[in-house]
Amino acid sequence: MAGAAPAPRGSPGGRRRLRDDGVRTATSAEQTKVEDIVQEVFDAYKNHHHIPQFILQREKHFHYLKRGLRQLTEAYECLDASRPWLCYWILHSLELLDEPIPHSVASDVCQFLSRCQSPQGGFGGGPGQHPHLAPTYAAVNALCIIGTEEAFGVIDREKLLRYLHSLKQPDGSFLMHIGGEVDVRSAYCAASVASLTNILTPALFAGTAEWIARCQNWEGGIGGVPGMEAHGGYTFCGVAALVILKQEHLLNLRSLLHWVTSRQMRFEGGFQGRCNKLVDGCYSFWQAGLLPLLHRALHTKGDPALSMTHWMFDQSALQEYILLCCQCPAGGLLDKPGKSRDFYHTCYCLSGLAIAQHFGSGDLHHEVVLGPPENRLATHPVYNITPEKVVRAVMHFLQQPVPSLEPAAE
Repeated sequence: MAGAAPAPRGSPGGRRRLRDDGVRTATSAEQTKVEDIVQEVFDAYKNHHHIPQFILQREKHFHYLKRGLRQLTEAYECLDASRPWLCYWILHSLELLDEPIPHSVASDVCQFLSRCQSPQGGFGGGPGQHPHLAPTYAAVNALCIIGTEEAFGVIDREKLLRYLHSLKQPDGSFLMHIGGEVDVRSAYCAASVASLTNILTPALFAGTAEWIARCQNWEGGIGGVPGMEAHGGYTFCGVAALVILKQEHLLNLRSLLHWVTSRQMRFEGGFQGRCNKLVDGCYSFWQAGLLPLLHRALHTKGDPALSMTHWMFDQSALQEYILLCCQCPAGGLLDKPGKSRDFYHTCYCLSGLAIAQHFGSGDLHHEVVLGPPENRLATHPVYNITPEKVVRAVMHFLQQPVPSLEPAAE
């Protein structure tokens, strides 16, 4: 498949444009507009490459990311409450590109994230901010990516466990922060940090798996809370949390599979987040990342229809979309042609590219790398840091006992 040109529209098994059956709506008009722009990209590529090659512009992305670690433009002021996220998005993108993080930079990140850690446990969006599960997840992931004793030592595990307990609700769900909202993101963030740092206990997650299962709706995907519309980000969070808790069987897996595979766009090759929405590069991970988790769950149940060579989506089409439509010529990746680059989309486009390049693991491992071998990336589909960093963090914290929340004896 390496070097193959995008399949022409209308070809058997190739790209298919939207058919609106003669009923034009605002939704269909926007979809047609995106398809026209993507068609221009594919045509330009085909016309300028006699021997097509899909190239991941590693060097340009590296320089864009490297600048972002030290200095951000004023446009990022709106993310002042998401600074651990910026650390994670950039560090994960760099590790995907196999770019080493200088020791001095890694140490500076550790010191910065230690200032984001709350005296009550967990991490806030910046120094002095209230703790919140989203930046807690981002901070723990960033520290695990760095993977040094200094990085691991930043995390106050006992206070983190107390903080997670303070967010736990009687129905099994978690608040995102004290006095905040409940949704399935919080269950995933809690399960992810707890499992990486060896503070996951049965008491902490009692009822959580059952609550997540109630968030699966008639569409097959998972909404933010029970009864809400299925959404790619929430679905990933719910399924990944259930994988960590070893409770995937609580879901209707076949219905979920139907929903997520229907989210891959027939023309663009990328994924949408919800039914009737536009393609977005970030869902290259949030949606495609579900397929390895689903494959494993269905394999465990002995499903005879599973392929033993590829995930249940068009892996090559997703790689085409990312490599042709989501790379900014100046470095960084983006949502779709015409949009601006940013660190969020850089992180999740690269993560989705990594998912699409591999099938299976261990002895049953197949690579489907579009373009030259240098395009190859790798990430863990549950935690979205590299598999080696997951192992290093888990092995480090397994050497430490689970903190006791019992008051110390006088």
